[in-house]
Amino acid sequence: MPETAALLAAIADTGRDPVRGGYSRPVFATAERDLLEWYLAELGRRGLEGETDRNGIVWAWWNPAGAPLRDAVVTGSHLDSVPGGGAFDGPLGVASALRALDLLRERGTEPARPLGLAVFPEEEGSRFGVACLGSRLLTGAIAPERALALTDPDGTTFADAARGAGLDPAGFGRDDEALARIGCFVELHVEQGRGLVDLDAPVAVASSVIGHGRWRFTVHGQGNHAGTTLLADRHDPLLVAALVVAAAREVAAAHPGTRATVGRLNPVPGGANVIASRVDLWLDVRHPEDAVTAAVVAEVSRRAAELATVEGCTVDVREESLSPTVDFDVALFRRLSGVLPGAPLLATGAGHDAGVLAERVPTAMLFTRNPTGVSHSPEEFCTDADAERGSVALADVLADLLA
Repeated sequence: MPETAALLAAIADTGRDPVRGGYSRPVFATAERDLLEWYLAELGRRGLEGETDRNGIVWAWWNPAGAPLRDAVVTGSHLDSVPGGGAFDGPLGVASALRALDLLRERGTEPARPLGLAVFPEEEGSRFGVACLGSRLLTGAIAPERALALTDPDGTTFADAARGAGLDPAGFGRDDEALARIGCFVELHVEQGRGLVDLDAPVAVASSVIGHGRWRFTVHGQGNHAGTTLLADRHDPLLVAALVVAAAREVAAAHPGTRATVGRLNPVPGGANVIASRVDLWLDVRHPEDAVTAAVVAEVSRRAAELATVEGCTVDVREESLSPTVDFDVALFRRLSGVLPGAPLLATGAGHDAGVLAERVPTAMLFTRNPTGVSHSPEEFCTDADAERGSVALADVLADLLA
């Protein structure tokens, strides 16, 4: 078995979800903490020591020349997952970073700059609702007070969950000292679409991350008895929510290239024989042009207000996260393309820590082929051979950057 695949095989049973299928590895939960223990052990086998910073990011450094920890080349990804996600979203980048380090050593590489390996927490935002939370805190893209007040579906705050994981909530926030160490950041990730399948190529260089955001719609109605309340007497927020989901699809279809998704909807109190009193739904909107994203959200919000009025309900809309379209650093992008001349260039509609870091440091990404073209699902896949090809490509890029 190729080495990258062997690393992934060691965690193949961690966080399996018997109900949804795939993997559920929310931040600070048992499965994610078990993955971090595996990662720290793998670092130890390579003579490296992992250190968790005040924002929950795990760093390790390969620096045989003893150079000052600045202008470093950094690579890595995340270990958390969406509910019922695939095996490769995040962990492939982490395993590939370890394998790339092994390849550099096998080749006798003598780095002129430090190499950093990083694992970022809550990249998916599956537990606390804001994606790339670790990198947002690091860069100052989110205020620590807002982050600490975020709650998961059980009502646990991010502050309490972090405290339970051994972190000090008072330390969260922008970290200029950590950022000053990073000369550039290169993230490898499994492709989350079928660009490489259609191009018949194992590895691509990313050109950009499409702008995206997440908005919470809260529809307020009248909770009541399902058997005694006539239809004409109802103020049903779940009916409004259902119509908003349909409206989002219709509005998005009128703006070519838009992706609009409602993947989570929570009725309160949630009883089978109860008319809900409140419904929360989350709208995810993405488009290469940020103005189009804003227009789509505005139109869906307008329609939601109209639909709520008809049903005798009200609706509130709150932005939870917003990341404008990111074009990766041109010089770094060209350098990667020079090292990997046969690799196609791809834009991605998925968000990544590299996209958040791009505001503060030069960043780039590599994608490894996913033959199913499916992600955030148990059907996500990467062959053992392609996983190894991705690690080799990452090692080639790192070797060039470390020279």
